[in-house]
Amino acid sequence: MSIEVKVPTLGESVTEATVATWFKQPGDAVEADEMLCELETDKVTVEVPSPAAGTLGEIVANEGETVGVDALLATITEGEGAAPAPKAKDDQSADNAPGQAKAEMTEQADDGAAMDVMVPALGESVSEATVATWFKAVGDSVEADEMLCELETDKVSVEVPAPAAGTLTEIVAAEGETVAAGGKLAVMSTGEGGAAKPAAMNPEPAADAGKAEIEQAKANVSAAKGDVEDAPSAKKAMAEKGLTSDQVTGTGRDGRVMKEDVMKAAGAAKPTPAAPAARAPVAAGDEGREERVKMTRLRQTIAKRLKDSQNTAAMLTTYNEVDMKAVMDLRSEYKDLFLKKHGVKLGFMSFFTKACVHALREVPEVNAEIDGTDVVYKHFVHMGIAAGTPQGLVVPVIRDADQMGFAEIEKAIAEMGAKARDGKLSMAEMQGGTFTISNGGVYGSLMSSPILNPPQSGILGMHKIQDRAMVVGGEIVIRPMMYLALSYDHRIVDGKGAVTFLVRVKEALEDPRRLLMDL
Repeated sequence: MSIEVKVPTLGESVTEATVATWFKQPGDAVEADEMLCELETDKVTVEVPSPAAGTLGEIVANEGETVGVDALLATITEGEGAAPAPKAKDDQSADNAPGQAKAEMTEQADDGAAMDVMVPALGESVSEATVATWFKAVGDSVEADEMLCELETDKVSVEVPAPAAGTLTEIVAAEGETVAAGGKLAVMSTGEGGAAKPAAMNPEPAADAGKAEIEQAKANVSAAKGDVEDAPSAKKAMAEKGLTSDQVTGTGRDGRVMKEDVMKAAGAAKPTPAAPAARAPVAAGDEGREERVKMTRLRQTIAKRLKDSQNTAAMLTTYNEVDMKAVMDLRSEYKDLFLKKHGVKLGFMSFFTKACVHALREVPEVNAEIDGTDVVYKHFVHMGIAAGTPQGLVVPVIRDADQMGFAEIEKAIAEMGAKARDGKLSMAEMQGGTFTISNGGVYGSLMSSPILNPPQSGILGMHKIQDRAMVVGGEIVIRPMMYLALSYDHRIVDGKGAVTFLVRVKEALEDPRRLLMDL
């Protein structure tokens, strides 16, 4: 029976890929889920697993060819008789056959089977992580589900447990290395004989064995490098940058040079004026008084997204001020009753959330986003509430905030805030927001210009409540005032719409009864 191997879904808005590497050749035996080939898109690298056990038949798309989603890559002949390689284990006449090494590996697995430790699913739209900490070293015994290492993604930390009890025999991705979702982290031996497996590989003394193994590994990598074809996208990038493969260190399979390696090498070869080498010399006496700490992936992502927002959107900020007396009086009057009935404190955020929902109905473009040449209007409000944590800024999302009452909003904000502080927010809880509120006032900020949270088109900045002298009814009175700031994408939101939105928020807060009457 012939089975077709097709290009999998490559991700949102990605329609084609380049065949980078075939790991199998026609006639090779393959197991179910064994990696057949690797595809490169302009965003990520995608491995294509075998849909069934059998023999690889025809390769339809060769390395370097561009293929679309669901295109035919190869065929597999399914069935027990299709793959003769496993029989080599019992065939004593096949001492020099290519299947001999596989047979020896299978025999060793009887005492302690080798098991790969893979990068787990990292969440929607997250394709890579950084290895932060290894809790175990090579040779350590581990129990099933015992934590082996911790990974850092753009938003959250992910712990990787041992898939079974055994011994950690090899760490493939060291601390600080970037790994892709589904990539290999380590190898472990399972079973009672697992711990003795490394020593059984070489009867020589341990020191000599280790040295010989290192030298052999270097030789293997060096030899393999000459036979490995660099990724097509990497070749093109090297030609554009004027580099050769000898000037680039490959991080792909078997030392294969990938496009990212070329970009890194090009950056090292041609530093920008802002490179670390351009730093001012340390003054005499200050040596050793500095500390250099690598940015976490979360901080790197925050920096990148904020800068991308400035570079992409036509961002503009409009300001207003609001008299908070009515909200403060209402809150003081009902806060005890509110807490008693709903079990949560009545804060200011529910008032601002309701006021923004009210204003977004009148000015829907502030709740929309740009997708290419289209404007996508959202007929719902997923409210992002920016929160500062020891790890950095995160924006948990309150879904369908336009359908919630004050108590539901306060409960949702309290729950998300606790998760943010404990670092337990999931990726799903930080995605899909349509508008964001940021409260710099809790830190004492009097006025600021918040930066958009792409692809959103608006963000409201709250600030410190400060008593100021105001003229009310021809008299000077002291009022608790707050400056409001709305940053918006001028590509989709006109000045009139932005000002109208902010005025509606001001009106709703200065007379909260308007929210009840939808005025």
